[in-house]
Amino acid sequence: MQTAMNNVIEVNDANFESEVLRASGLVLVDFYAPWCGPCKMLAPLLDQLAAHYAGRVKFVKVNVDASPRLAMRYEISGVPTVMLFRGGLILDTFVGLPHPRTLRARLDELAPAPAGAAVPA
Repeated sequence: MQTAMNNVIEVNDANFESEVLRASGLVLVDFYAPWCGPCKMLAPLLDQLAAHYAGRVKFVKVNVDASPRLAMRYEISGVPTVMLFRGGLILDTFVGLPHPRTLRARLDELAPAPAGAAVPA
């Protein structure tokens, strides 16, 4: 199901395994809550990054209030929490509002642009 953000898909307990754990490439998961101020600040950045990394990184979000089993499974103690998955494994975790440069650097490291692709400044 699409959210208001065009490039980020909302997932839940029912489809997390198929959308995240069985995904073929890198998946960024934003564990958020609708009442969380920093989560609202992070949302536009993730939408922008999702557009930039289209085809290289899949962006999804999980509402921890609507999917408490996932929040417990991944021991989400604060929101936002951003996790990077590949092949069902957690590669990195950011708790709180990550700095855009830090997040971009990690995404570039884990999902580099194809050779010859223009890289914006």
